Amino acid sequence: MKPHSNIQHTNIIWASREHRALENCMMTMTQAGVEVNSVIVGLYGADIYRITWMLKTNINWETELFELKITTKNKTSADIYEHDTKGNWTKNGNPATELNGCLYIDIALSPFTNTLPINHLEPAIGETQTIKTIYFDILEEETKPLSQLYERLSDTQYRYQNIPNNFEAIITVDEAGLVVDYPELFERLWKDEY
Repeated sequence: MKPHSNIQHTNIIWASREHRALENCMMTMTQAGVEVNSVIVGLYGADIYRITWMLKTNINWETELFELKITTKNKTSADIYEHDTKGNWTKNGNPATELNGCLYIDIALSPFTNTLPINHLEPAIGETQTIKTIYFDILEEETKPLSQLYERLSDTQYRYQNIPNNFEAIITVDEAGLVVDYPELFERLWKDEY
């Protein structure tokens, strides 16, 4: 789904079935691309965490900028990732060569990041594509490159797999490529558009 000629706002609330968390995600689409601002709050063990992230893409849904701020146990960390859309990354202004080759980001606590490859690749029904992402497992404090597979099953369903396949799910999305249901992980509670 390419951005419309007019500015369009989408406001979403997702519930995490696995992590006792809620996410409020605001997506703004313009002729230049997409900007997403999101807040995730939840409980991990006995600790409350708050995550804010911002992402900008170009008109083709290719990530150009990603900012991540994490607050937990009275500790806050913040990082800025920039991407030249050719697979080269910097982190806080320094080359992040270990991430080069990745075209997408995947935040384990957010279903939004599934929208990035779905809308960028726009696969035909029955088509399978393998991608390389930067995987952010925020609660485990792990960031790493990860290969993933997306197979489009229908207008609204995709089979997602990690490679090697230690996780698989069939994700249901709406006409905008935004997750409606992600079995065992996420459920969309509300969506407003204006």
